[in-house]
Amino acid sequence: MLHDRRNKIIQMISNERMVKVSDLIEIFNVSIETIRRDLEYLEKKGYLKRVYGGAVSKSMYGLEPEYSSREVRHYNEKYAIALKALELIDDGDIIEVDIGTTTLEFAKLLKGKKKVTVITNSMQIAMVLADDKDINVILLGGNVRGGEFSTSGFLSENSMDLFNVDKVILGIGGITIEGGITDYHIEETNLRRHAIGRTNKVIALGDHSKFGVTAMNKVCSLQKIDTIVTDNQTDKQMIAKLRSFGIKIFVADVVGE
Repeated sequence: MLHDRRNKIIQMISNERMVKVSDLIEIFNVSIETIRRDLEYLEKKGYLKRVYGGAVSKSMYGLEPEYSSREVRHYNEKYAIALKALELIDDGDIIEVDIGTTTLEFAKLLKGKKKVTVITNSMQIAMVLADDKDINVILLGGNVRGGEFSTSGFLSENSMDLFNVDKVILGIGGITIEGGITDYHIEETNLRRHAIGRTNKVIALGDHSKFGVTAMNKVCSLQKIDTIVTDNQTDKQMIAKLRSFGIKIFVADVVGE
């Protein structure tokens, strides 16, 4: 039973790139101490790295999941988060919308509902909003990353520095108490820092799978984040800790689970 359980955890890490302690307790019907011993053992063997509330793949710091797999994974959560985030946007806002699968869902919901200016480095988001006469779309130029359909580099950064925005809608690659917000692509991460520097309000969107995860590149500390929108599967203790930093947390109820 012990051997089978640990093999199953290894398989889950391989497929999902992360596991949560709470999920493992429910799946295997064992105590939290048992799961912690399993994760400690597997970390020593080099199969995973333990993080707050669970564990992640050893390769997770530098390797970004394929866009197509991210787009379908946790779709219900992404939609619910996007819908909740829409409530935080006012007519007339100038917003910078980050690249990402959750931010793309946000852009789809924004269409036809808010009269805003959207600055983005996502070609997909620009295309979604381009034919809405009530939304002014500004696509940042730069080096195009295939597969992600995003732009980045010094051209994007220089362009971003020309604008002042009311709100930045930030995607999350990973978030921890110690490391703040992190992500995978170096140049896109740097563009995010430029965007954060042009606003007084950063609204970060991330489903529960991003919490306790650390990617290779640091975007910003938690002190730079004003608001986080997540789903109701996110660890409640971590939400409480984030709130202790003065961050507003909005928890979206997920339909279709």
